[in-house]
Amino acid sequence: MNAAAPETTSVPLRFNRLELAGSLGDLGTLLPLAIGMILINGLNPMGVFFSVGLVYLMTGLYFRVTCPVEPMKVISAYAIATGVTATQIQASCLITFVFLILIGATGLITVLSRLIPKPVVRGVQLSTGLLLASQGVKLMIGTSQFQQLRQAAEPYLSLQSLGPIPLGLLIGIILAGLTLFLLNNKRLPAALVVVGAGLLVGMFLGTGEGLDAVRPGLNLPTLMPYGFPANADFTFALLVLVIPQVPMTIGNAVIATSDLSRQYFPQEGGRVTPKGLCISMAFANLLSFLVGGMALCHGAGGLASRYCFGARTGGSNLIIGLIFIVLAILMGQHILSILFLFPMSALGVLLVFAGLQLCLSMLDITVRKDLFVAASVVGITLASNLAVGFVVGAILAYVFRSEKFNV
Repeated sequence: MNAAAPETTSVPLRFNRLELAGSLGDLGTLLPLAIGMILINGLNPMGVFFSVGLVYLMTGLYFRVTCPVEPMKVISAYAIATGVTATQIQASCLITFVFLILIGATGLITVLSRLIPKPVVRGVQLSTGLLLASQGVKLMIGTSQFQQLRQAAEPYLSLQSLGPIPLGLLIGIILAGLTLFLLNNKRLPAALVVVGAGLLVGMFLGTGEGLDAVRPGLNLPTLMPYGFPANADFTFALLVLVIPQVPMTIGNAVIATSDLSRQYFPQEGGRVTPKGLCISMAFANLLSFLVGGMALCHGAGGLASRYCFGARTGGSNLIIGLIFIVLAILMGQHILSILFLFPMSALGVLLVFAGLQLCLSMLDITVRKDLFVAASVVGITLASNLAVGFVVGAILAYVFRSEKFNV
């Protein structure tokens, strides 16, 4: 699984409609969590989207193949659910930076990745895919955590239903059908249609929340806008946010992402190694700490979504990175007013197809023991969380190496 990677400096960056479409593929993961942390936890919109955009640029230029940038799920979900403070989130970013730079720079993550059996990785990928698809369906029917907190299926649309039919569900079904029809269409990429149609709906039926206050100008991020976290913030962040996140980061953001990148880009993706991903995420979180952003990572689900909708090179990262940076600089604190135009159901469609694409990584598992391990990871993940599924799956995989155990 960890053969020497080829040199990738000659991989050309492409900028076309497919790269643009693919660059939008993981908005369904990014936007709901980012918006939730801004509204509920008080994060600075400028810092959040400027840091995301800059990390996209850096990863595109370094990895040369498409690579996702997304919030750390455990930290983000817990923060939104419990309303932790912005300084506690910033403390988690700095602790995460230290942890990732240590295991990445020392090469410890390379050793760990070699110890994780393939069926465990496939189980992590399948679990993540199913969770993404499930979250996408929740966004379409209006039952996601963010929608429940806002007490509306489509918080930023003035119309919630057409007669007995929820408007979000109707939008989701129509856009899902269009996505199926256009999934392999290179002239009219599916993600462009989903995002474009979603924006049109938002323009005609949106509440227009905050649009009247938008005044484009020149805005720059503030250095450490919440001040330096207190010792109590670091203690809380370590015990409550970072430690529960670590197994998922190692299992999904590092090992599963590196493995999936090798599947998609066996020749071009030589830089997407566990070590490279760790160091990339480390500096992403250092940047977030400095400008008041959120804890960032990569992820197999985000990679699957970008690949599903057409992204192949780092050009897709540069496209979406520049979009976020330009929006942040021009709109500053009012960038949310633009993002509110996207219906939740349109983001849900992107998530559903991203999740299903990731599930296809299981197709090379045919041995009964391996299938049992992967299925165990999925079952335990759905019953508890991915961290527990990852650990138990690894133990099972090593137990099944003995001929005394069969299924």
